[in-house]
Amino acid sequence: MNMAPRDADGRSVRADGRRGGYFTFDIDGIDLAFAPGTGTPEIAGLTVPQALEIIRGAWGLNIVGADVVEVAPPYDPFETTALLGANLAFELLCVLPGVERRGVVHSFC
Repeated sequence: MNMAPRDADGRSVRADGRRGGYFTFDIDGIDLAFAPGTGTPEIAGLTVPQALEIIRGAWGLNIVGADVVEVAPPYDPFETTALLGANLAFELLCVLPGVERRGVVHSFC
């Protein structure tokens, strides 16, 4: 599955200097097994690799800001949701315009 942004013709869409967008990642879309610490857990939600693919697929878009929402540590005694939220926030920072990328897609930034 390729989650890279596409236009109506199926071609990849990339930043072209026009108005930017804001990227909000709602962690309650991730499966309960991976992110139990949220107010509205999702059964059969996204896996962590799928979430990473969505975020990494936004590389090249003109993103002007981003956040990760719905992390509720009181509902997660093992703190895995907070750790995942922090990792997803890091991945969001890596796809912001102007961040250099290494040659390997799955390495840090």
